[in-house]
Amino acid sequence: MPMTTLPATSPPASLMLATDLSPRCDRALDRAAGLAQEWKAELIVAHVLDPAAHPDQALAWAADTGGDGDALHIARRQIDRDLAGLPVRAEVRIMKSRDISETIRNMATVSGVGLVVAGVARYELLGRFLLGSSVERLARTLAQPLLIVRNRPHAPYRRIVVATDFSEASRNALLTAAQLFPGCELTAFHAYLPPFAGLTDTQPQPASAQAQERAQYDAFIAATALPAGTRVTPLIVRGGLELHLTQHVRQHDVDLVVMGAQGRDALTGALLGSTAAKLLDCLPCDSMVVPRPRSAG
Repeated sequence: MPMTTLPATSPPASLMLATDLSPRCDRALDRAAGLAQEWKAELIVAHVLDPAAHPDQALAWAADTGGDGDALHIARRQIDRDLAGLPVRAEVRIMKSRDISETIRNMATVSGVGLVVAGVARYELLGRFLLGSSVERLARTLAQPLLIVRNRPHAPYRRIVVATDFSEASRNALLTAAQLFPGCELTAFHAYLPPFAGLTDTQPQPASAQAQERAQYDAFIAATALPAGTRVTPLIVRGGLELHLTQHVRQHDVDLVVMGAQGRDALTGALLGSTAAKLLDCLPCDSMVVPRPRSAG
């Protein structure tokens, strides 16, 4: 199998924060600013004017009596306040549209950014994070990796897990993690269910199944041209991915989980897929969705 490589070997020169200016995006702003500082990259702060999200501006906008100008001024002033004191160079871009995700996607494409950062949408009454429709659409359609920030950043990412099923999508996720976070030790997390699981008379012995999965992992890593010095630790567990990965994240204070947008089992076509959707909903840490490279067809 030919080795898969990324066109770039260093973090991107620019990244984009997609913000709706609500308090829930503050954590995403802090993380985006921290990454921009760490990478010495330009930060683009993108906001889409949507009257449905700003009731105090809706009447002026509907009446077309200078509402755009007022809304633009209010948004720009808030962004300037939020950026004040941050040690990064930032460019602010504000556009009017009722299709937020498409507008952000187009802005990211035109700007040539290497990463888009977004926050979670809201909280449930019991405290669980939920993804909003715009963030979900971005995860499905962006050409760039999408970083979804849940937690308040206290330090650069250090404990990073890449969810892998040995597919090309997870290979690309591993390569992207190595590119964006050079020097960090990466854990390649793989969960498996043996063939005929549940049929005790035909189920392979656990040791045999574990050996087979480890052999697949070794072949997967051997066929992946990781940057020099990249450290990858395998973690292969028997059972469901969502449960075991979530437990691992909590037990080991994982900072970030990286996943491919098209996996071998559930992530097909242009859809995010049930496995990734469940992970994005249940993981108690930041998540990154890495799209399939355009050249992959």
